[in-house]
Amino acid sequence: MATSVSEWRQSYAAVNHSLTLVATPGSTTYDPMNDRRAQAFWFWLFAGPAVAGFLLFSAGPMLHSLWLAFCNYDVVAPPQFIGLRNFAYLLFHDPAFWPSVQVTLVFTAVQVPLAVASALGVALLLNQPVKARGLWRAIFFLPSILPQAASVAVFVYIFQADGGLLNRLLALAGVTGPAWTTSPAWALPVIVLISLWGFGYPMVVFLGGLQNVPRELYEAAHIDGADAWGRFRHVTLPLISPVLFFNVVMGVIGALKVFDLAYAFGAAQGLIPGGPARATLFYGLNLYQQAFTYFHMGLASAMAWLLFAVIVAITWLNFRLSRRWVHYGD
Repeated sequence: MATSVSEWRQSYAAVNHSLTLVATPGSTTYDPMNDRRAQAFWFWLFAGPAVAGFLLFSAGPMLHSLWLAFCNYDVVAPPQFIGLRNFAYLLFHDPAFWPSVQVTLVFTAVQVPLAVASALGVALLLNQPVKARGLWRAIFFLPSILPQAASVAVFVYIFQADGGLLNRLLALAGVTGPAWTTSPAWALPVIVLISLWGFGYPMVVFLGGLQNVPRELYEAAHIDGADAWGRFRHVTLPLISPVLFFNVVMGVIGALKVFDLAYAFGAAQGLIPGGPARATLFYGLNLYQQAFTYFHMGLASAMAWLLFAVIVAITWLNFRLSRRWVHYGD
């Protein structure tokens, strides 16, 4: 075994030597051009499969969907170029487009602050020197790795109007609970609550940021008379602001792309996707229906690129606004 390892190392050194030196008989003169060729060789050897996979399975389909956004395409017949008609129909004539935009924006405006605050609050608690801290961190992170459909099914059972766990508990107190999952007024708030169940990933990111805050700064603030809120506001928040900014950006992007949560919510109850009364018709769910229920691939591609443009614009705005409150310690 040792001999084979030694032979492999000698072969590797020989190949590397041949790639980095001038290939003239009896010459060992270093050539920078050959050194760059060697680096390029090893780079493409390891990065080539990933680059090829991205071009084949990501960039290619994206560019094709951009072309389909300007076409009338129903999968059966060949695509027909129609210019901006798909975008015009979505913006001015589609009865489901703007309701889905409204549902998605309301969900994003409510869910993202609650999710970030919940993750930060739990991270602050789990950053304290308590017993079995590792166990508690694992328990709070566990919901994030559970399948979304399974979590939704459990919460739908809890919030069912007839026989649901929550309404049965309310009945014991003499209170008649509403139809949580089938009422247009309550369906979206229930989905917001379900989405807060899995805040494990931003919680872990916050924990990483909190553990990098120097303890000396807390001690200095305590000596200066700062209470717990003062230390959090003037020490913790400024130092974890890059982490907070990252979680906000990723939370906004994720909320704008919600699909599986809304789809599983309707499927678990046997409702029409987006029901009741389009109260849970998220933009991503509407896009899915256009593509795979009605086979309007052109409209679905146009919706996808509109969503992409909105996400890019909102992310750019977040980065511009971050200059006012994010501190990188420079």
